[in-house]
Amino acid sequence: MKLSFRWYGEEDKVTLEQIRQIPGMHSIVTAVYDVPAGEVWPEASIGRLKRQVEGAGMHFEVIESIPVHEDIKLGKPGRERYIENYCENIRRVAAAGVRCVCYNFMPVFDWTRTQLDHRLEDGSTCLAYYQRQVEAVNPLESDSDLTLPGWDASYSREELKQVVAEYQAMTEEELWGNLQYFLERMIPVAAGCGVNMAIHEDDPCWSIFGLPRIITCEKNLDRFLKLVDDPHNGITLCTGSLGCSGHNDVVHMAAKYAAQGRIHFVHMRNVKVLEDGFEERAHLSSCGTLDMYAIMKALYDNGFCGYIRPDHGRMIWGETGRPGYGLYDRALGATYLNGLWEAIEKGIK
Repeated sequence: MKLSFRWYGEEDKVTLEQIRQIPGMHSIVTAVYDVPAGEVWPEASIGRLKRQVEGAGMHFEVIESIPVHEDIKLGKPGRERYIENYCENIRRVAAAGVRCVCYNFMPVFDWTRTQLDHRLEDGSTCLAYYQRQVEAVNPLESDSDLTLPGWDASYSREELKQVVAEYQAMTEEELWGNLQYFLERMIPVAAGCGVNMAIHEDDPCWSIFGLPRIITCEKNLDRFLKLVDDPHNGITLCTGSLGCSGHNDVVHMAAKYAAQGRIHFVHMRNVKVLEDGFEERAHLSSCGTLDMYAIMKALYDNGFCGYIRPDHGRMIWGETGRPGYGLYDRALGATYLNGLWEAIEKGIK
């Protein structure tokens, strides 16, 4: 296991100096954030990130993420240019030492929540999703509230309505076809560069607003891995994205895909599954629905040796900042994951 931590660059309130003080920290997970989706990242920007991370005593080996342009997902004629730009970005980050790239194929929204500051009984705040609040929003109605957390703020109101309508007219099979077209051109480049590509599951793992969503469950992950059956074509096992649905057995999936060597990155977070949605909780197993120990043991027992990071944390101790990405609770999560891994490792030895 290589413990890692997401960092949003110089604008992040959490500093590299703080992250390096978390015991066992190996890698920084970051990206170039000032280049529009689909464009080529400047080598100077990649080099600057590398110098900052390595100058702080950590490894620059994981990118999250290189965004996939909507034209690729929609299968538009302009996708050829964007696919080539994507491949060039893989070449450039590989030249800088990156070995794993996390990305997603979610239409329009990388993730959706309905609250960023839901207050829990202990006074901490967390990200939450309530289906009733999602159903109160219609992206195609001009008078609808279009401000759900996680939505791409780069779209104007009319642009958002247009792209949502385009996806609503698309079937899941068409989205699968566009994903395969992308993978068949991108994975050989990644393999040639020694980069493991790790797709992130849809978050949450079900359809929203009638948009097709396909990276959602074991059956679909099996299908995904067969589209281009190459070890460099793998997954980011996000326990929260999969675990927010009671239909997904995350422990089983961790064991299965780790044994296949297809888990290249792990996002570890706990969620409390509710009848009407879910709430993100502290990493400790008893705080949510997921058995974090069992997931970690499944990974260990099946040879996982890739990158792992504590995922979304609560805001605790009065901290303010990017929701889900404060320092304190994610640092507690990292320490918890370290403890689980050491106990599993020593218990077996």
